[in-house]
Amino acid sequence: MSTSTSPDLDLRGHPEVSLVDLLDRLLAAGAVVAGDLTLSIADVDLVRIELRLLIGSVSALTPLAGGEPR
Repeated sequence: MSTSTSPDLDLRGHPEVSLVDLLDRLLAAGAVVAGDLTLSIADVDLVRIELRLLIGSVSALTPLAGGEPR
């Protein structure tokens, strides 16, 4: 799994960031979370969970879906 961060979301140089500022930046830019989890015993898969999560504001994601921005 590869990760890439936007320069706007780079918080390494700012140790004190409020939760509101972090959520504002996250919703403005959007984020995609993807992951797979498999629980197996003796090479038999018992549980498989696939996670695909898209986080963003409606106004930021509407142009990506081909709709008209508000």
